[in-house]
Amino acid sequence: MFDVLVYLYENYGALHACPDADSLTKRLTAAGFDDEEISEALAWLSGLEQITQESIAVGPESDLAFRIYAAVEVDRLGSAAIGFLSFLEHAGQLTPTQREIVIERALATTAVPVDLEMLKVIVLMVLWSQQADIDVLLLEELLDDGGEHSIH
Repeated sequence: MFDVLVYLYENYGALHACPDADSLTKRLTAAGFDDEEISEALAWLSGLEQITQESIAVGPESDLAFRIYAAVEVDRLGSAAIGFLSFLEHAGQLTPTQREIVIERALATTAVPVDLEMLKVIVLMVLWSQQADIDVLLLEELLDDGGEHSIH
């Protein structure tokens, strides 16, 4: 699924620039992705769109927001992912609302704990879907899989 998401990021300027689901499925199949990967990615993106719309409806966020992780979130995310999210937020690369969307989308995966490389793709997709300006160094970090393994 994550390979499909990275492919979409690399080939479309924005999430809203992607064609409808049927056309996109055909293009992704032609690019060599299997049906299960495509279905998972499109369902995940649909969830991302829905949670983003819901977060916009809540209204402006507070500068005083902070996050306490529930035990289930700590178990699912793991300390590396939580540390990375904290780093991004303190560095001004993620707003509290974006952090919450990242957490929600990370928990929507089946991974336990969420691999740091997967989390980087999730962060990238959240920022991309919101057409947020992404710092060049952050972009390099998000797209770098460490050369150890591919993201699946």
